[in-house]
Amino acid sequence: MKGQLLAVLVMSSLALSSCKDNKDVMKLPAAKETRAGNDKGSKAKTIEDMQAAFNGESNASARYAAFSKKASEEGYKEIAMLFKAASLSEKIHAENHKEVLKEMGVEVKPAVIDVKVNSTRENLEFAAKGEAYEVAEMYPKFLKDADDSGSQLALISLNYAYNTEKKHKILYEKALAALAGNTVNSLPKTYFVCPTCGNTYENAAPKRCSISMTSGEKFIKVDTL
Repeated sequence: MKGQLLAVLVMSSLALSSCKDNKDVMKLPAAKETRAGNDKGSKAKTIEDMQAAFNGESNASARYAAFSKKASEEGYKEIAMLFKAASLSEKIHAENHKEVLKEMGVEVKPAVIDVKVNSTRENLEFAAKGEAYEVAEMYPKFLKDADDSGSQLALISLNYAYNTEKKHKILYEKALAALAGNTVNSLPKTYFVCPTCGNTYENAAPKRCSISMTSGEKFIKVDTL
C-alpha cells in the first residue's frame, strides 16, 4: 500500500510540473503535510503501546516470580519452575520494549507493579487468561500500530513477545490439566529461556531459537528455585 501511494505521488508530481495552474500545483504540499501528520500520530500510538507493553511485561515478571514462590510453598516444584522460567522470559520482553522506547527517544516511565497472589490453581488460571488476552488482542493490535508507523524495532520486540506468549499460554494450560489430574510431578523440571526473545523450551535447549535464531548455547537454564 505504501509503495502504491509513493508511485501515485511521483506520477502526480510529474503531472503537476507541466501544469501552469498554480492552484493545482499547491495540492502536493498539502498532501505531504497530511501524511506527515499521520506518521506523527502513528509514532505516538506506537510509543503509547510500547510503554503499555513494558508496564505489562514488568508486572508479569514480578507476578510470576511471586507465583513461583507460592507454588513452591504448596509443594508444586514443577509449577514453581515453570513460573520462574516465565518470570525470566517476561523480564526479557520488558527490557526489549524499554530499549525500543529509548531508541525512539522516549524517557521510559517506571512500571507500576501490582501483584496479587492466590492459590497455585488460581494463579495458573490468572496467568493463562492473561496470556490468552495478549495473544488474541493486545499484541496483534500493537503489532498493527507498529506496522502502520513503520517502527521496525518495535515490530521485532513485539513479535518476540507475541510468539513467546503463545507458548506460555500452552504451558500454563498444560500445568492446569496436570494439577486437575494430580499428575504435576510429570511436568518438566527444567526449562531453557532464550536471552534474546524470551522463548521458553521444556527439558532441553534447541540448536537455534525458533523465534530469534539465537544459538541454543546461549540459552539460560532454569532448574533450581
